[in-house]
Amino acid sequence: MSQESIEVQPGDALYPNPENTGIPPEQTVIIAKDVLPEILPIIPLYNRPMFPKMLGPIIIENETLIQSIIELHQKHGANFLGLILIKSSPESVNTLPTSATDLYSVGVAVKILQISPYQPNTPLQLLVQILERFELVEMLAEKPMFRAKVSYWHETVFETNEELKAYSVAIIDCIKELVKLNPLFKEGLSLILERINVHDPGSLADFSVSMTTATGEELQQILETRSIRLRIEKALVLLKREVEISNLKVQISKRIEDRLSKQQREFFLKQQLKEIKKELGLSKDDTETEVEKFKKRISQLVLGDEAKERIEEEIEKLRLLETSSPEFNVTRAYLDWLTILPWGVYTQDNYDILHAENILDEDHYGLKDVKDRILELISVGIIKGDLAGSIILLVGPPGVGKTSIGQSIARSLGRKFYRFSLGGMRDEAEIKGHRRTYIGALPGKFIQAIKTCKTSNPVIMLDEIDKIGASFQGDPASALLEVLDPEQNKSFLDHYIDVRFDLSKVLFICTANQTDSIPSPLLDRMETIKIAGYILEEKMEIAKQYLIPKQLNAHGITDKQIIFSNPVLKEMIEGYARESGVRSLENNIKKILRKSAKQIVQEKKTTITIRKNDLSEWLGRRVFSEEMIFKKPRVGVVMGLAYTSFGGTTLYVEATLVPSQSPGFKQTGQLGKVMIESSEIAYTYIRSLLRNHEQATNGFNRNLIHLHVPAGATPKDGPSAGVTMACAIYSLISEQPIIQNIAMTGELSLTGMVMPIGGVKEKLIAAKRAKVSRVILPLENEEEYKKLDSHIQEGMEVFFVRTFEDIRNICFPNQNKKNKSK
Repeated sequence: MSQESIEVQPGDALYPNPENTGIPPEQTVIIAKDVLPEILPIIPLYNRPMFPKMLGPIIIENETLIQSIIELHQKHGANFLGLILIKSSPESVNTLPTSATDLYSVGVAVKILQISPYQPNTPLQLLVQILERFELVEMLAEKPMFRAKVSYWHETVFETNEELKAYSVAIIDCIKELVKLNPLFKEGLSLILERINVHDPGSLADFSVSMTTATGEELQQILETRSIRLRIEKALVLLKREVEISNLKVQISKRIEDRLSKQQREFFLKQQLKEIKKELGLSKDDTETEVEKFKKRISQLVLGDEAKERIEEEIEKLRLLETSSPEFNVTRAYLDWLTILPWGVYTQDNYDILHAENILDEDHYGLKDVKDRILELISVGIIKGDLAGSIILLVGPPGVGKTSIGQSIARSLGRKFYRFSLGGMRDEAEIKGHRRTYIGALPGKFIQAIKTCKTSNPVIMLDEIDKIGASFQGDPASALLEVLDPEQNKSFLDHYIDVRFDLSKVLFICTANQTDSIPSPLLDRMETIKIAGYILEEKMEIAKQYLIPKQLNAHGITDKQIIFSNPVLKEMIEGYARESGVRSLENNIKKILRKSAKQIVQEKKTTITIRKNDLSEWLGRRVFSEEMIFKKPRVGVVMGLAYTSFGGTTLYVEATLVPSQSPGFKQTGQLGKVMIESSEIAYTYIRSLLRNHEQATNGFNRNLIHLHVPAGATPKDGPSAGVTMACAIYSLISEQPIIQNIAMTGELSLTGMVMPIGGVKEKLIAAKRAKVSRVILPLENEEEYKKLDSHIQEGMEVFFVRTFEDIRNICFPNQNKKNKSK
């Protein structure tokens, strides 16, 4: 088949330089099969455009586009495509532009030289020759692929002038400089020399910018620049910037290399120095250094046979291990714990009993029975020579000074003090340590305390022992049995240390708010000392001697700048801090001092006097009002005394009649099981007592008796309210109020016997705080009452009763007069 030719003008020729073809400039011949078509299939390019006079691969991943290209190439014999850069790259190269507006208007025409065999789900690779620039004239189709009518930009051949030659030389110089800075440009330079006529400034500009790291938008501007002079100028700007980037890259690389070289040089020199010192006997390796450190420690300790044997065994094991071995670090950490413990190291106790008494009096007001017990402990130590085997449990409401007493004991003995809280502890390993097989294993709290104190006989305080928990990880309370048993703790075995350690010289002091939640085997190992709450007079002295000076110092205020009078303190205690301890009182003092500091700063006051009538402005509304105490006795209302984890308190028992067709009895007020049984016993006993009284019998038979114990939101339990509930029911049925200003406590039996109760001191303090002057107690608690301090007994009239008949004679004197008249 013959080849047809067509004649074109030189300015429209595909090859702009006639000198390369040997054909005169007036006429150029182009083979018909290479004439570029006016309509091209458009392939979108991502990231960077391509330039004429170049060869390059194209990878197509979109399946729709692949099928369209194969169909055009195989069925229609189409070898020409158009490549146009999209304006914004989508997230995936498999996504085609949605419309022609997503494409730039200028692209390049390419001829397919080679196409890879088609395989499903595999990208299609094309080798193409870029021929000429074109501009979009009209978009003819968008699906399944873009097809557009284009207009080609044939470069006009003209004589190069001096300016273009200068630009060309400058570009070549930039490329040479880039080759020096970045060897990757050397290949690009060789391609220019092989394929590009360096005297053709347009091709030189295109090819040079294609080697740069410029963005797609910047390269597209070069592609769209039709003027050769402007194009080569823009290309030179991009090349100059590339030179600057390459220079900066070289500088950064040099700094990093210098730094690495310095570090490597120092490392090698240190290694050589270490080897030289080792050869001269001036230095040892890491293992020997560690071994010497451990041996120096054990030379200052008094080790038992078991501990000594274990340490020597581990040291020999350490010598055989490589320092890079994980086992080396585990063994070193274990030896570190073994040798840092104070084996056989004890603090010398101070057995000066006067010194101890002065410290206890200095730190605490009152608490005579607690101080006496501590002084007795020290006296035994003076006679015996040590305080081994002493485990004290301080029980009392919050804020009475349990923790500070432990600190005072340690200070008076001259021992180190360590405190940790057991509240919420659920893991047995917190007590006895983790086994060394676990990553991050540590000894238990007791071994850690010994390490911190650096002595084998510190004072260790176990706070909140009544709030210890239990879980699937173990029972810490059971683990404490070994620690708090004087017969067992002399050979305490921690899971991590795995060597028996003597804890018998440690003085353990535990604190709790109540003993009900402490397991009996654990409670049996401790000597309980109860700390009751404070009465008004004691709180006032504590505030004046301890709390106010402490908080004045903490707030930077002097005692001349703010004045607390006795009536103010009394009102604060009675109206805002009526609990057993002094924590709320201290918080209220802090509140006043903070507001005073603000006035001193803002209003420039020099002296502030706190007045009783102004307390509501300082502290807000009164928390405890006087109306809480009934001034006038009421039928069916009786005041009782209770003991809680917060100390003693007063509570009212109220009873009322509800008309009913049949007798009945119900209780409200969140009563516990024991308290409900006590109320039923009281109901049964009073009904039995008044069985021969016609009016009372009718009252029981025709009414339901409702017994309520305020406050309803507070759970209550215990047997000591039995006599109170019986008295309330008796008052209701007999329609007689009890005598004024009296409170009572005691367990009632079904036969009317009054049984003994606990917490006598706390309950009497609560009655005193509530300004109750008469109290009924069981007869069997009389000896306990006699041992109370005189300031608690002062102003109190106490009745000791054996049966309910005794209570009736005291509380209902008018009823007795009626019975005598009858």
